Amino acid sequence: MKTLIKNIQQIVGVSEESKCTMKKGNEMNEISIINDGWILIEDDVIVDFGNMETWKGVDDWNKTNIIDANNGTILPAWCDSHTHIVYAGTRELEFLDRINGLSYEEIAKNGGGILNSAKLLSQTDQNVLYHQAAKRLDKLIKLGTGAIEIKSGYGLDTKNEIKMLKVIQELKHNFPIPIKATFLGAHAVPKDITQEKYVSTIINEMIPEVAKQNLADYIDVFCDKGFFTDYETEKILECGIKHGLKPKIHANELDFSGGIQVGVKMNALSVDHLEFTGEKEIALLNNSNTIPTLLPGTAHFLDLKYPPARLMIDSGLGVAIATDYNPGSCPSGDMGKIISLACVKMKITPTEAINGATINGAFAMEVNKLLGNIKKGKKANLIITEEIPSINYIPYSMGENNIAKVIINGKIYHDSETNY
Repeated sequence: MKTLIKNIQQIVGVSEESKCTMKKGNEMNEISIINDGWILIEDDVIVDFGNMETWKGVDDWNKTNIIDANNGTILPAWCDSHTHIVYAGTRELEFLDRINGLSYEEIAKNGGGILNSAKLLSQTDQNVLYHQAAKRLDKLIKLGTGAIEIKSGYGLDTKNEIKMLKVIQELKHNFPIPIKATFLGAHAVPKDITQEKYVSTIINEMIPEVAKQNLADYIDVFCDKGFFTDYETEKILECGIKHGLKPKIHANELDFSGGIQVGVKMNALSVDHLEFTGEKEIALLNNSNTIPTLLPGTAHFLDLKYPPARLMIDSGLGVAIATDYNPGSCPSGDMGKIISLACVKMKITPTEAINGATINGAFAMEVNKLLGNIKKGKKANLIITEEIPSINYIPYSMGENNIAKVIINGKIYHDSETNY
């Protein structure tokens, strides 16, 4: 079955190149746009597109489904490469604690933070956990997310980490978008065990079991002040690599932790957060294949300084933008809001932010062959906006949902007019 999308004011993020590459440096501020366009989809794949002057019609209108964009703009669906959407309960009391002056680290030391989420998760049945996560994921897709990475990390023991990863696996089976699973047993150290013993448990028990059950694509470590050292991170990642898990790292959110250095050394797919990043770290990243992933929603919610995105891009780096949706430090997966924060607080342009949340986000979780831009042969996971003046309006209209329709695998997943 073919589907034609017509009456498109602009098609944004078009690629005619044979090879798909990340946007880096000055390229991040470049995005190809077709005005007055059309897109033809066959089954779930984009087969053609262009300006109306190139329109040649279809072979059989009776076998062609029509989607009217109503003069809206079409973009590739968001590729959110860093989330923690499998969790139990909320942490709004900690939000109040931070308003009253407690730091993120102080809350963690008092048994809050990640440990609080781990306690709640251990008390939650897997089926309940799945339905909570599925509800969140459905909302995210309706907000334009067309691919997502989901981490464990609120289990902090083998049983509950496996429970989380099984929920992610179930989400993979039941939802129509690409989902990548990341094992993050090294998210925090439980109260009743020494750090040394817990690292040993991760290496000798958790990782082998995760690999045996084939539950994860990646392995991650929270390499930061008060969590895991660069030495511990390297040992955990080495074990993960031996078991077929590619590394990612939570790095330099709270201090200069050495996480970027370990990430580059271990050829990590990405290093994420990066609030504390200097010229030395940027130079290392520029000479590596590791992707810096920035999470402005977390810096906003925890009132941290923001990553030096402008310096990174001006140095020639390509950055990905992700939400870090989680119950403690960024309880939102709305990429539109995250893009707005990226522009306002990190001084990057709307084009740079959109590229970071689409094609570069796709590279940061290895779905770039399927998604990230509008290209013949790629999956038809698309956002159709309401009629807007330009793509700059997306971050400008802070907090406004401009999405009219979300197309997943060539079919309407969400239509704001019919509310499905």
